[in-house]
Order: sequence, then C-alpha cells, then structure tokens
Amino acid sequence: MANNRYHLKKKKRKKRVLLYIFIPLLIIVAGVALYGGYLVNKASNAVADSKTELSRGEKSEKRVEPVDPKHDNISILFMGIDDSETRNMGTATRTDALILATLNEKDKSVKMVSIPRDSLVYIPDKKKEDKINHAHYYGDEGTIKTVEELFDIPVDYFVKMNFEAFIDVVEALDGIEVDVPVSFSEQDSKDRADAIHLEKGFQHLNGEQALALARTRKIDSDIERGKRQQLVVKAIIDKAISVGSITKYGSVIDALGNNIATNLSFGEMLSLYDYAASGQQLQIESLVLEGSDWWSDHGYYYRLDKNKLQLLSQSLKEHLEITATGQRIDDSSDSIKEDDLTFKTN
Repeated sequence: MANNRYHLKKKKRKKRVLLYIFIPLLIIVAGVALYGGYLVNKASNAVADSKTELSRGEKSEKRVEPVDPKHDNISILFMGIDDSETRNMGTATRTDALILATLNEKDKSVKMVSIPRDSLVYIPDKKKEDKINHAHYYGDEGTIKTVEELFDIPVDYFVKMNFEAFIDVVEALDGIEVDVPVSFSEQDSKDRADAIHLEKGFQHLNGEQALALARTRKIDSDIERGKRQQLVVKAIIDKAISVGSITKYGSVIDALGNNIATNLSFGEMLSLYDYAASGQQLQIESLVLEGSDWWSDHGYYYRLDKNKLQLLSQSLKEHLEITATGQRIDDSSDSIKEDDLTFKTN
C-alpha cells in the first residue's frame, strides 16, 4: 500500500515556512542600502529585466483601488518552480514551493503561509479541483487566481524563482555553512540521480548541495523537509549579513536578475526596506495551513481543513486591514485567536 510505503500519518501538520524565496528579495534591498550608488543602478537594471506585467492590469480584481507598498498593506505570492535550463519544461512547469505573505505597513509585520504543493484546491482556469501546483500550467496568473480563490484575498504582487536562482545566490555568497542533520543522496538540478551525497555533520555547502538539502523529500517526511529548509535559510541569512559578504551583493543581484520574474518595480522593492529598517526586530508570523493526508484513485492529495482555512483567511484579511470585498478599513477588528494556527520566527 502507498500509505505504508510513505508512512503518511493522518495528523495535523505544523510546517515551518519556506523563507528561502523571500530572502533574496531582502538581500537586494539591503545591498542597495549598504553598497551605495553602484548597486542602485545594478539592482535597478536587474529588476527591469525581470519585470513581468500581468494581463489583469495594475491591481487584483479583489482590490477596489491600486496599492502602493510605501503606504499600504500588501500581499506577495512567492513561487519556487521546478524548472531549470536543463529541464526547460515550458508550460509544463509546476510550483515546487508556494508562499503567500501579507505585509502590514503600520506595524512593519509579516504573516506568511506555506502552501503544500499537493494541496487539493479549486483551480479557476481548470474549473475543477486539483493539486495547487498544477495551477501553474495556466501561467503565473493561473497560480495567482488560484491562491486568491483559496484565501479570498487579493494577491498584489508575485516573485517567481527557479532552481538556478537559488543555486546562483548561494554561489554568489561563496557557499554557506550548515550542520547537515542526516546523511542522504539526492539528484542535482540537472536531474542526475544521486549526484549529490552529503554526510551528517557541520560543513560548507555549495549551491547544488544547498539545493539538494532544501529539496530532498523522500528520505523522511515533509515536516523534516521543512526543518532542513530552515537550516538552509538561516545559513543564507547569516552569510548574507556578514561583513565579508557586502562586496558580493553585486553577484547576488546578477543571480536574481537572470532567474526571477516579478511584477514589483524597483521603487516598490526599495519601499520594502522599511520593514527591515524600522528600528525594531522584524516579526515574521508563520501561519499553518492545516489538513490531512488523503489517497484517492488518482493518487495522493493534501486535503485542507475548511474550518481552519476560513479562520486563516480571516486572519490575513485583518492583517491587510481589508473587508471581504477588498475595501480598505481604517481600523481592523479584534484579531481572532490564532494559538492553534501560528508560531513565530525571528
């Protein structure tokens, strides 16, 4: 039985958010602030090359008015796609990681939801339920509309990265130091089986090795996979903010400029620096998208708990300070209790 093979348990999952998609965006902004005029021009050009306009126009259909990240609360959808130059999957590309973030400008706070790739959701363009990672068959906007349908909130911006962007960022930082928690073998970004082998213990990882550690999922469970991704994230943050890495930001920007797509303008990216420079520790609250394992005749799905999903949706609306129709409100209502939905990271 497939159930026994994968040792899937029917219990609540508390998965830590996959921050590695968010970090490079902050690195760009921090680099501009620290490195001066040269990086301003370099980052501006990189963002211009990656700028992708959406056919919907400048605002989500769930917004009454356009938003400005400098003054408004916004949402950003981060997509990690299972593509590379070797794979060149085109329209067959699927999302390997999806993170929805809401940013509250007044509080300088961030709420983030990691969406399991096998989540069973309604895909508007397909007009039926399927795994959420299949929504990318209909392009970036197909995924955006699916996430808006799922949480009933606007997705204002998106940032999409592929495997090569992740590898290049780590390489631009001359690798990272990680205490690898388990020995394993994994394919590389070119899909060569068992091309990467890591032994348990503290060591220096290059880009391919860091990606292998972040993506391997067959050796245990998605929960353990999330923990490994957190180790990689922390290592990237530690390396990125070290004094010796400041001069490497130019290479990091090159890596991102070649391998990301976003509808954020350079000016809008710069405005996000306020979250890191607010004079207080940035609070990132990770919300859990709860559900259970489910096997159907068509394979495995992660079936979401609808009651918990409704609570989570309301929490995101309150953080964005919008009504159910997308209208801004001056003062959000009292927050619902989220003790069983959240955990915090620094």
